[in-house]
Amino acid sequence: MTYINLKELKPTPFTPMSEKQLSANEGIKTRSNYLRGTIAEGLADLSTGSLCEDDQQLIKFHGSYQQDDRDLRPDRRKHRLEKAFSFMLRIRVPGGVATSEQWLQTDHLADTYANGTIKLTTRQAFQLHGIIKTNLKRTIKEINDAAMDTIAACGDVNRNVMCNPNPYLSSVHADVLQAAKDISAHLTPATRAYHEIWLDGEKVQSTEEEVEPIYGKTYLPRKFKITIAVPPSNDVDIFANCLSFIAIVEDGKLVGYNVAVGGGMGSTHGNEATYPRIADVIGFCTKEQVVDVAEKVVLVQRDFGDRTDRKHSRFKYTVDDHGPAWILAKLNEYLGYELGPVREYKFDDNGDRFGWVEDETGDSHYTLFVEGGRVLDVEGYPMRTGLREIAKIHDGDFRLTANQNLMIAKVSPAKRSQIEALLEKYGMAKSHEQSALRLSTIACVALPTCALALAEAERFLPTIVTQLEEKLEEVGLRHDSITMRMTGCPNGCGRPFISEIGFVGFGPDRYNVYLGGGHAGQRLSKLFRKDVPSKDIKPLLDPILEHYAKERLDGEHFGDFVIRSGYVAATIQGPDFHKNIKPEAVALQS
Repeated sequence: MTYINLKELKPTPFTPMSEKQLSANEGIKTRSNYLRGTIAEGLADLSTGSLCEDDQQLIKFHGSYQQDDRDLRPDRRKHRLEKAFSFMLRIRVPGGVATSEQWLQTDHLADTYANGTIKLTTRQAFQLHGIIKTNLKRTIKEINDAAMDTIAACGDVNRNVMCNPNPYLSSVHADVLQAAKDISAHLTPATRAYHEIWLDGEKVQSTEEEVEPIYGKTYLPRKFKITIAVPPSNDVDIFANCLSFIAIVEDGKLVGYNVAVGGGMGSTHGNEATYPRIADVIGFCTKEQVVDVAEKVVLVQRDFGDRTDRKHSRFKYTVDDHGPAWILAKLNEYLGYELGPVREYKFDDNGDRFGWVEDETGDSHYTLFVEGGRVLDVEGYPMRTGLREIAKIHDGDFRLTANQNLMIAKVSPAKRSQIEALLEKYGMAKSHEQSALRLSTIACVALPTCALALAEAERFLPTIVTQLEEKLEEVGLRHDSITMRMTGCPNGCGRPFISEIGFVGFGPDRYNVYLGGGHAGQRLSKLFRKDVPSKDIKPLLDPILEHYAKERLDGEHFGDFVIRSGYVAATIQGPDFHKNIKPEAVALQS
C-alpha cells in the first residue's frame, strides 16, 4: 500500500484514451431504457427457464444472476433437456446489519423459493440460490416487504457498502453504520425500472427523458465496491476495494476518514495485463464530507474508466493508468475542495472475534463461525433452525461479517441467558472451537452454480483444512491464525490474493497456489505453484508449515515468514503481481 502526500503532489497529465470500440455491455446498457430491457417480457415467457442474453446482463443490476446446476448438465444434455436454470438473488444489507424480522424473512424465503440455505457473502450480503424464474418476482416482492432490496447488489454500479460489524470501539459503530447506509442510499440507481418490474410500480408517463443523476445512461464501466473500517481491525479488507474509508477516532469520537482508492482482486489466467491491486491511501475527509467524497470518486470512475475492455475497466486500472496523484487532483477538482493529509492509523488483522464480547454499554455480541458462509441444517448440527429460534426472541440485530460469519449483536443482559441456552441446544455454543486456520478461511460459492468456476471452492476448502490440520497439530500451530482463502476462478470473490495462503481454481480439481499475503490484508500474495492437483496440496504445504513452526521469529506471521524465507518474493503493488515468480512456480505439475 502507498500513501500520497498532498504537498508532494505532481499529477501526471491526462492523455485521453484512443478511440476504440465500446464493449458489448455498453451497448446493452444504452439500449436498456435505464435497466428495463425486456426483462418483464422474459419473465412472462414460460417456454424457457432462461432469459435472453441481454437481459441476463441487465438483471444483475436488479441483484440477480442467472445460473444453472452444473452437476446436472451431463444428464440433462444426454436427455436433450434445457439446462437446469435458476437464479441467485443477492440481498443488500448496508453495513451487514439486519433486524431479527429480516433474518426470519430471509430464512422463510430460503425454504419457500430457494434451495433451503442462506449464503452469507464476503460483502456482508445475503444470497439465495436455486430460485426458478417463475418465483423470481414474488421473491423480490417479499424481500421488499421486509424493508430490504436487491437493487444494485450486482451490476456496473456501487455494490453493497460494508463496515466493521463490531469495532473495538462499539460506540463508533453507529456512526460508521450510518455512513455506510448514507453512502448506499445516495449511490442507489434512481431508475424506476426496479419498482416497475418487481414491485408493480406505476409506470410514470412523462415527456421528459428519465435521468440517472449520478451514473448517467450507461452507469459505470464495471462494478464498484466501497468499505468502511475502524482500526485496528481490517475485517472488511479495505485494501481490496475500489474505495474505502478508514475511520479516524480521537478521544473516543469519530472525526473523519482516510480515503483509500484503487483496490481490487480480479485477474484472468494467462493475461498479465490483469492483476489484483492494493488500494492507495490518498487523503483525509471529515465525517460530514464522506458521502460527497464517495460520490465524486464514483464520478471520476464514471468519466475516466475504460469502457472498451471489460477486463481493464475496474477502478484499480483507472488509478494505475493515470496514477494516484492524478486521481487525487481530479477528485479535488470534482469536490471543489482538497482532501487533508493522511492521518495515522494501524491495522492488526482482518479476522473476526469469535464467541462472546461485551461492549461499554453492557450489551453482548456473539460471533458464530459459519464455515463457507453457508447457513443450513445438517445431521447433528441444525444451525439454521437454531438461528431461527434465536431470531424469534432476539431484541438486538444480526450482523454479517466480511469473513462470512454471523454476529448475534446487541444482546441485552436480560436476553443473554436465553440466547446462550439456544446456542447450547442447537450445538452453536462451541462453533468457534476450531483450529485458528479453519476460523481464518473464506470460500466463494464456485461449483455447482457459478458459471465462471473452474474448480470447487466452498465444497472443497473444508477438506483441505482438515488435511492440513494434521500437520498443524503435529507442529503446535493449532492456535496460530493463518489466513487461507479459496476461489473457483481468478475473479477473486473470496479475496484470495491478499491471504497468506490462497487457492485459485485453474481447472477441474486443480489450483494455483499463492503465498505471502499480509495477515492484515495489507499486501498481495505471489504465485508459488501453478496448476496443482488437489491431492498434491497437502504434501506441498506441509513442509512449509513445519518450517514456519520451527524457524519463525517472535510474532512473525506466516505471510511475512514465507517472504523472509524465500519461498516467494514480496508483491509491492498490482503491476508487480506477475513479476519475480520463481521458475519452479510455473513448471509443469504432475
